[in-house]
Amino acid sequence: MTEKESIAYDVVVLGAGPVGENVADRTRAAGLSTAVVESELVGGECSYWACVPSKALLRPVIARADARRVPGLRQSVQGDLDAPAVLAHRDYYTSHWKDDGQVQWLDGIGADLHRGHGRLAGPRTVVVTGPDGGQRTLTARHAVAVCTGSRAQLPDLPGLADVRPWTSREATSAKEVPGRLIVVGGGVVATEMATVWQALGSQVTVLVRGKGLLNRMEPFAGELVAEALTEAGADVRTGTSVESVTRHNGTVVAVTDHGDRIEADEILFATGRAPRTDDIGLDTVGLEPGSWMSVDDSLRVTGTDWLYAVGDVNHRALLTHQGKYQARIAGAAIAARASGEPALESDAWGAHAATADHAAVPQVVFTDPEAAAVGLSLAEAEQAGHRVRAIDVDLSSVAGAGLYADGYRGRARMVVDVEREILRGVTFVGPGVGELIHSASIAVAGEVPVSRLWHAVPSYPTISEVWLRLLESYRDN
Repeated sequence: MTEKESIAYDVVVLGAGPVGENVADRTRAAGLSTAVVESELVGGECSYWACVPSKALLRPVIARADARRVPGLRQSVQGDLDAPAVLAHRDYYTSHWKDDGQVQWLDGIGADLHRGHGRLAGPRTVVVTGPDGGQRTLTARHAVAVCTGSRAQLPDLPGLADVRPWTSREATSAKEVPGRLIVVGGGVVATEMATVWQALGSQVTVLVRGKGLLNRMEPFAGELVAEALTEAGADVRTGTSVESVTRHNGTVVAVTDHGDRIEADEILFATGRAPRTDDIGLDTVGLEPGSWMSVDDSLRVTGTDWLYAVGDVNHRALLTHQGKYQARIAGAAIAARASGEPALESDAWGAHAATADHAAVPQVVFTDPEAAAVGLSLAEAEQAGHRVRAIDVDLSSVAGAGLYADGYRGRARMVVDVEREILRGVTFVGPGVGELIHSASIAVAGEVPVSRLWHAVPSYPTISEVWLRLLESYRDN
């Protein structure tokens, strides 16, 4: 990299994860010259340390669990999982932590990749410090998009760094199965990784500060997941905080606020996320380093006409699919403004405004059982001032569920706005329910009247027939 070399582009994207890639894809498709700056691997957190490796690890776990519930098959799948094969499967899907394929894709869309650490250096200006220490200045005629994502947030415990704890990165990329694992936290990362490593042979202890798991979903979701983890052999302790952690001769010792002393080979802290904005030069444009970035619905940073913050960094919805959705919006908005389009809101597709982040965010937790939700929970809907009614159905009452698995356990809830008679939220918990959630997303995002949903006939005999049971219960009660 040449010292002080300067290049002008229409758009500069900071971060080459799925969000940054999608912004670049949209701006390039609009004919805008685009630079992408990445300090690690092209493809980002999702491809190498989050969505992809975690689901590669979880798939054999869930497949075995499902098979054990099927007559004529369960006796054939009672043995242990082949842990080395599962880890090799994970390695394959992360491309062995090499980004050649992703780099080739960027080349294919005509975006320029600049490897190194990018920092804002005033309006429309990014300075990239390369691996060799050389610097290059990139200037943007129209927009800079910050797509740097988030990182694991560790608690402020004395000496924690010396313990070398796992975060989500180590949990999804570990090369061998720990004999004993402590998982601190009760959210998505905590429950999915507890599910994986317990199934692969670890003795897992889950320590949850709150009352239960998955506290951003309906309470029954966390209850059913905790019950299943316990049945699988994990020790799930709620209302428990970690007071101190030490490591002696390779053994981790965690002491809880109840005075319990727990030993393990590794400890995973899944206790939240922080924005990766602490060293990207926000101070040079009047913003606070390390902060979440406030944006409007076109993902443009409040108070600017050139800076965009897309994905986790804006704290609207910390999910890869939502970040990619925002990226499509941001890319279209940047292109429209660059062309001088006067009224972004006039687009019939609503392509310049991210509205789904407010009330129709879908999420699947790939535990056993799966938990899937979209929109508002009952408590959230009531807190928002909506007049709502919750309709609950035991999923075992649906014919398709019994055929899917013997002893099927699960639950469904739809939250109905009784004034408008639309759905504010839907939650499913049970084996295989992740594939149901898009139908619920359409109903919530489209504000489809309940009376119209009655005419969307579910196929028999599938688990999706739960929609009929939910609607019948609402109509008849």
